[in-house]
Amino acid sequence: MRRARSLLVSVGLVVALCVPATGYAGGWSVIDHRVHKDESGIWNPDVYRGLLGILSVADLGGALWEGSESRLGKTLWKTMDSQLLAVGSTTAMKYAFTRKRPSETGNPNEWFAHGSNYGFPSTEAGLSASLVTPFVLEYANEHPSAYGLLLLPLYVGVARVKNQAHWQTDVLAGWAVGGLSGWFAHSRETPIIVQVLPHGLVVGLRTRF
Repeated sequence: MRRARSLLVSVGLVVALCVPATGYAGGWSVIDHRVHKDESGIWNPDVYRGLLGILSVADLGGALWEGSESRLGKTLWKTMDSQLLAVGSTTAMKYAFTRKRPSETGNPNEWFAHGSNYGFPSTEAGLSASLVTPFVLEYANEHPSAYGLLLLPLYVGVARVKNQAHWQTDVLAGWAVGGLSGWFAHSRETPIIVQVLPHGLVVGLRTRF
């Protein structure tokens, strides 16, 4: 419960820092600016969304194969927790803040526009951060090369800005939500999904065969 409260407080601080008063150009919004739209090559949404999809499927497959008893298996299950938390949180925030995207307006302070304006925060940035955070927290002290995994959310965040799909603060908030989701999931002794699913589904295919 204490960890859950800490997570909620941290997310609240992120929102407070990223969301200025409506119509006010203060806060972090001073860094928001629209860049030239680019969806070519590696910036094509199909490329990075495909990569995120492959990594998510690989995480699920690895968790089912490894089970929840080994260190790697437990980290994989925690990463699944992290993804669900990040996607759920960013989706709820999108409906709460209904911020317009750079492709729709040149004004980064158009919040609470209602309709289908779901710019804040970036779900892709949150998902990418949630995918790597548990692994960085678990292995980076022993294997500093694990910090290289942080290149994934950096790449996805830059791509979303280049696509004019998000403002810079949308991406920063997405990273923060994804990182906090990963930290919360990693801090738990037993992954949430492992507690919910029947034991037979989390014991690991490798153990069975």
